[in-house]
Amino acid sequence: MSRMVLCAKYKEELEGLDTPPMPGQKGAYIYENISKKAWTEWQSKQTMLINEKRLNMMDPASRAYLAEQMENFFNNKETDVIEGYVPENK
Repeated sequence: MSRMVLCAKYKEELEGLDTPPMPGQKGAYIYENISKKAWTEWQSKQTMLINEKRLNMMDPASRAYLAEQMENFFNNKETDVIEGYVPENK
């Protein structure tokens, strides 16, 4: 049986991650409060932001920007939109 978490993004019990996605307190928080579904969606959004905004992950400002966007995404706050991107209907 898979591990279930009360997902902070979707406000419902969903399958949790298998392991923390990063070290430290932030990784522990995500492991305990973010579903596999929300994490997968964030990874897609993160990839689009990195590519479209040409973020350099060696730059502390780029990492801080991405951390802020991740926090907003998981808390259902407004995140930056990729210009011209139209999500597919599911």
